[in-house]
Amino acid sequence: MLMRMIAWLVLLSLAGSASPAWAEDGYELWLRYRPVPAEWLTDYRPKASELVPGAHSPTLDVAQAELSRGLGGLLGAAPPLSSRPTRDGSIILGTARATPLIAGLQLGLDRLGSGGYVIRSLTYAGHRVIAIAANEDIGVLYGTFHFLRLLQTHQPLEHLDIVSAPRIQRRILDHWDNLDRTVERGYAGESIWDWHKLPDYLDPRYTDYARACASLGINGTVPTNVNASAISLTPPYLRKLAALANLFRPYGIRVYLTARFSAPIEIGGLKTADPLDPGVRAWWRAKADEIYALIPDFGGFLVKANSEGQPGPQDYSRTHADGANMIADAVAPHGGIVMWRAFVYSQQQPDDRAKQAADEFVPLDGKFRDNVILQVKNGPIDFQPREPFHPLFGAMPRTPLMLEVQITKEYLGFATHLVYLAPLFEEVLRSDTYARGQGSTVAKVIDGTLFGNSVTGEATAHPVVNGQRSARSPTGKWVDGPASGPSLTGIAGVANIGSDRNWTGSHFDQANWYAFGRLAWDPTLSSRDIAEEWVRMTFSNDPAFITPVVAMMMGSREAAVDYMTPLGLHHQMARNTHYGPGPWVSGGPRADWTSVYFNRADAVGIGFDRTATGSNAVAQYAPPVAAQFADLKRTPENLLLWFHHVPWDYKMRSGRTLWDELVIHYTHGVQTVSDMRHTWAALSDQVDTERYAQVSTFLSIQEKEARWWRDASIAYFETFSHRPLPTGYAQPEHDLAYFEALCFPYAPGIAPNPSSTCQ
Repeated sequence: MLMRMIAWLVLLSLAGSASPAWAEDGYELWLRYRPVPAEWLTDYRPKASELVPGAHSPTLDVAQAELSRGLGGLLGAAPPLSSRPTRDGSIILGTARATPLIAGLQLGLDRLGSGGYVIRSLTYAGHRVIAIAANEDIGVLYGTFHFLRLLQTHQPLEHLDIVSAPRIQRRILDHWDNLDRTVERGYAGESIWDWHKLPDYLDPRYTDYARACASLGINGTVPTNVNASAISLTPPYLRKLAALANLFRPYGIRVYLTARFSAPIEIGGLKTADPLDPGVRAWWRAKADEIYALIPDFGGFLVKANSEGQPGPQDYSRTHADGANMIADAVAPHGGIVMWRAFVYSQQQPDDRAKQAADEFVPLDGKFRDNVILQVKNGPIDFQPREPFHPLFGAMPRTPLMLEVQITKEYLGFATHLVYLAPLFEEVLRSDTYARGQGSTVAKVIDGTLFGNSVTGEATAHPVVNGQRSARSPTGKWVDGPASGPSLTGIAGVANIGSDRNWTGSHFDQANWYAFGRLAWDPTLSSRDIAEEWVRMTFSNDPAFITPVVAMMMGSREAAVDYMTPLGLHHQMARNTHYGPGPWVSGGPRADWTSVYFNRADAVGIGFDRTATGSNAVAQYAPPVAAQFADLKRTPENLLLWFHHVPWDYKMRSGRTLWDELVIHYTHGVQTVSDMRHTWAALSDQVDTERYAQVSTFLSIQEKEARWWRDASIAYFETFSHRPLPTGYAQPEHDLAYFEALCFPYAPGIAPNPSSTCQ
């Protein structure tokens, strides 16, 4: 033991004296407890002189261990433990229920709920102390990570008075991981879940995953793909899941499962999966009982049904409500929920794929069980670089809706493109649905505050339609009347986590996992503030590093939109793999799986007409939003081609033609990536060698591929525009035939299928 302690102190000393060139592999994520500089050490050590952990429980013991680990790394030595405060600098942690000392401090914990916490400076028995307190053990753990974050980001510890509670109940990571360890749309190696070795072997990585999630307040995980396998519901796999649940429980993380709707047939021996069939309903009840016997705090099911060929209730002429309610009834006695995905589109050819979810679900508003929540993507197509907010937000006041965002960058350059996604998340959260007048943001829909109480006719309760204040009815019309709001709230992120040593395939993609967790806790946070926080914890607290890197991150998403799909273009990627540009993609089993279906380029112009003269998708939004999107002059130019088919020579607000503006945006995206490369190159002496080299190489790949996107898109669209490029803008490096001939059937993230990928 003594030799181990000496070795640990030597390593710690070396870490404290290491130069920025000391290599790191990114495994520690943002939980890097590196020694703070001497000036901060002098300030922090007297304020963290001993730990007073109070009561014991699995979660409180984790909090104490994390605090000791963090302070040991940051301050050079972990403070000693004490049963009571004996000196200035005592850190007291615990709950009022289990720790009389906390109860006597009168911290106002009753307003926090189950996950909230207080971090407060105060005086106790003549000593200056800091309390980390909560109503529930998990709140203490969340508060512990927040306290360590203060030290990691070099914040003062005087006069602390932090009160924090989650705005959203269910904060969940969805893993699109298959049981064979392949990951659909995963770009960070194979799945971290090694089902073959479970339940007997618990990889230490699972504990580090739980620590990382808990540090952000993420409290749920769905380890199986939404394109589900019924095998995951069989007893051997349920025992494997139970082993994960037992490990995650002290970190406040519940496990959920994706449910294949046809499981009663595939593993239950039934002849039907009809949700109204008594035998099917009994099968699901028995399956729920079986699961909860193994996992008493099992969260429930996530279901993808009647979408992209997945089985569902419509196979039996039933509704989504029929299917969801059947499974909800099975888990309800155990406190479970059903997250029913609204990403659906029928097997028949639609007039506009963007309309299908609202067409199918709005008429069902109010028909779902109380423990059903609809999981709705941020936009109406499919995680595009930019989409308008989904019209379902605000349109279903009697049904809980949770937001689903994609953390893995399926349409944003995979792992090699630096694209910080918090601005995208922030954009949708702040989008105004006008469902109950101005200020009815998507964030207020998903945190339950918009429809949380019955409407009593306040002047600002509803939008005004024909002189009357109105709410959306189950038929999709805007009519007068109150609505009882949802009490179940949630947000989900499609995880970008894999078995790569740095977890996410690239170091900067860690920021997207981090940003999701922070915004899930509080959707009002600033994406810029989150970026700075992450940079400080992950790389450096030096302003000379922070300022340029945060600026680089904040401009990265808009750069990707510019070089991929500017001005509202969408779904312009290659077939199947979604790797690289493919605006020419056509044919195949469905028109709405092609790029030409969405860009509609012709000799007149480009863009998808979703006004009354086209698909009229604008009518699915509240009247003030619909009126804006329907008006060519009022539509935000970054969504112009989403809602309008616009002539090539249309005069933009800049005074330039649409064609010139497109070329300029494509080129600007490439230039921004080039600028990012130069920014990073100037920081080589401020970053460890290993992480610097990977980011540098990936930025080089990104610039090359951004230019590919630019050149291929311009080469294709100029065959319709027949216009010269603006003065000073270079022609594509190759002709269109060259770009059309490129084929990458083995790009990661999907099973290779050369025959259907290459044209």
